[in-house]
Amino acid sequence: MTKKTKVFIASGGTGGHVLPGSNLAKHFSEKNYHIELITDKRGYKYLGDSKDLKIKVLPSFKLITKNILTIFISVFLVIYSVLRSLVFLILNRPSIMIGMGGYASFPICIAASMLRIKLLIYENNLIIGKANRYLAPFSKKILVSNKNLEGILEKYYDKVLPIGNILNKEIINFANLNEDAINLKKISLIILGGSQAAKVFAEILPEIFKKCSEEGINLKIYQQCLPSQNENLKLFYNNNNIECELFNFSNKIINYFSKVNLAITRSGSSILAELTNVNVPFISVPLPSSAENHQLKNAIFYKKKNLSLLIEEKDLKEKLIHVMRKIYKDNSILNKIKKNQKQYSDKNVYNNIDKIFNEIINEKN
Repeated sequence: MTKKTKVFIASGGTGGHVLPGSNLAKHFSEKNYHIELITDKRGYKYLGDSKDLKIKVLPSFKLITKNILTIFISVFLVIYSVLRSLVFLILNRPSIMIGMGGYASFPICIAASMLRIKLLIYENNLIIGKANRYLAPFSKKILVSNKNLEGILEKYYDKVLPIGNILNKEIINFANLNEDAINLKKISLIILGGSQAAKVFAEILPEIFKKCSEEGINLKIYQQCLPSQNENLKLFYNNNNIECELFNFSNKIINYFSKVNLAITRSGSSILAELTNVNVPFISVPLPSSAENHQLKNAIFYKKKNLSLLIEEKDLKEKLIHVMRKIYKDNSILNKIKKNQKQYSDKNVYNNIDKIFNEIINEKN
């Protein structure tokens, strides 16, 4: 190959969009493609271990429909973003554009379509997001993590290709060193989530864990929290004789997975897929404000497959302690989940992607 195929990957500003985009970019870099990852300032925060990639930060604007004035301003800013994206693409024209979802991905993806650049989109939730829904008519293929995706019009079904979850290869290749059968003398629990979850969980969960400890449930807590919460949270756990290890946002959560036998997490598709692939049973707590309640849909899907447990945030204070009691008394609850998780893997996702890309790249038109 005398000239590298140029591929741009455009992502929204949340971890659920940026991290799969970063994983894909790293894979294509290994394949000797010329890769550029495009996101906004919000998304850039998640790329601490991806600075070896070529990253372009473009401004993004969300469509706000509160009143006529905000609609007018929002539409103007989105049009501005599309025009700016057109200039960028004309000067740096790729062969293929991939949209990972999120409103920050929309302007440059629609600009790519206007320039007749081959456009693919990827959706890892169980209901298609707004940006991808609007881009579906212009995309050549719609890559999805799961064939049960909702929200795609029937006329676009022939574009849909299930490929799996685009996870970090370390996760896919991870070997959980924990014993196959969980024997709970201690619940070693990791608490995960984005910045919103870190704040809320640090406010709600410690008091519940205190009650668990008072009932004789032996705990060790690994908790993601905000830097501003470190001191008070550490003091609370120490005063209540609960073992704990606190950490702030990290791209190296994998380092904790061999230490734990349970997780409490938000219900973004990527983190649920990661925990399932590494065979860590988890309690899903969907973000109540997630767009179109997609996190609840994700959580229900995993629960129905017996891959996890589910508690809604409004029920945490009432229900979590009851669930912890049951888990501690009955090892079979987590063992059944772990057994089901072992039947699931996204190990073929990159082979699926390579096959599709080879077909796209070799197309004449």
